[in-house]
Amino acid sequence: MISYDLFIDGGTRSTADAIEVADPATGDPVGRVARGDAVDADAAIAAASDAADGWERAPPADRERALRAVADRIDADADAIAELLSEETGKCLGTAEGEVAETAAQFRFYAGVADKVRGDTIPTAENRLNYTRRTPYGVTAHIIPWNYPLLLGTRGIAAALATGNTVVGKPPTHAPLTTMWIGEYLAEALPAGVVNLVPGPGSEVGSAFASHADVDAITFTGSTGVGRGVLEDAAEHITHVDVELGGKSPAIVLPDADVENAARGIAAGIFSNAGQNCVATSRCLVHESVHDELVEKVVEQTGRITLGPGSDPDTDMGPVISEAAREEILGYVDSAVEAGATLLTGGGVPDDPDLADGTFVEPTILDDVDTGMAVGREEIFGPVLSIISVESTDEAVAVANDSPYALAAAVWTAGLDATRLARRLDHGLVAVNTYPVSMPQSPWGGNKESGLGREGGLEGADAFTTVDSVVVEFDELAEPYR
Repeated sequence: MISYDLFIDGGTRSTADAIEVADPATGDPVGRVARGDAVDADAAIAAASDAADGWERAPPADRERALRAVADRIDADADAIAELLSEETGKCLGTAEGEVAETAAQFRFYAGVADKVRGDTIPTAENRLNYTRRTPYGVTAHIIPWNYPLLLGTRGIAAALATGNTVVGKPPTHAPLTTMWIGEYLAEALPAGVVNLVPGPGSEVGSAFASHADVDAITFTGSTGVGRGVLEDAAEHITHVDVELGGKSPAIVLPDADVENAARGIAAGIFSNAGQNCVATSRCLVHESVHDELVEKVVEQTGRITLGPGSDPDTDMGPVISEAAREEILGYVDSAVEAGATLLTGGGVPDDPDLADGTFVEPTILDDVDTGMAVGREEIFGPVLSIISVESTDEAVAVANDSPYALAAAVWTAGLDATRLARRLDHGLVAVNTYPVSMPQSPWGGNKESGLGREGGLEGADAFTTVDSVVVEFDELAEPYR
């Protein structure tokens, strides 16, 4: 069974307590990590502070080489990392393999960015020179989510390192093992103190990172409620924060859509990773003229889904992360049915005895949902699709935007007007004829209560740097006082 201590200042540190990690598909133990606390968080921040000046001054080529070396190590061990990721999260092995591959790609992308962070020259009078430079914040804190720990965690870490920042990170309590595995590669490739990882409860380690005077920037991915707490902690020292929070992503199906294609995309968009995606298209806003056809095809797609352990190559959908998550998801379904929604499929726990030890939820579709129901407004973070019928494109846009969340949206249409429609949707990411996807070169983040700032792409380099303006005066100054 795999085990990790804390990574601080280029070495490891043991603790009295450990976090035990189990496979949510079986309940079997997978590994353990040391359980850090606020004292360990302080030590990690001190190490990162000590290393900050040297890493900022390191030649960009050194940063590039280090990040490429990490990417190479990930590629070399990709199969084993994906297997462990599948076990600690319950996600399908194919999904885990894709996450590992994109993680390596992110490190390579930001390796290429390291020597391309530049400022501008500002036009001014000829007696002056005004230029800007992008400078790293210094110590950056990364509070990492469990649903895509490598993809979402290392996106910020890679960008921060490429731009000359040092890192303190809190791996997710539910799934810390693969983050610590990548931490080993980072520790080997980078000077001591540049990356420090402290697993532990968010209330202790995460809060200590967010409220510390020596942390210069924070990135957090998780629920809106916890995100508010991070912002409150950061406010004490006016620390820069990027947060990617909850989502209730709509998928709009217009009358001219390829309904078969839309059904495939909607099923994949909600049931991938058991619905535990911040951009899961959990609201299907379908025009009434194609409602029945679409519903029939989505139910058909859903009926093909095979539940099972993520490590089984025949599995299409694994368990949700915990028993508490399962109970919350099923509570949403029960409340929707009581409020008048129609349960088309799923809505419970599978009766397969081989799955009895796991935290499985059947892929669930609810029809006749209205925007007043909790399932139509609140993030469920599970495999539950709510279908809302609309009479027009204008109504679809209005319903899509009538949400405190604005992370992502999807539009299914054959019309060339899709880009004009995308402009009307107040969401950080709009996908047309596909479900929302991420790419290393593309920015990622939400509007409204779905977050602040952007990571990914060149915007990720901006997220971890600040702009300094330098003004040079060439002429002698006039006498200011007479």
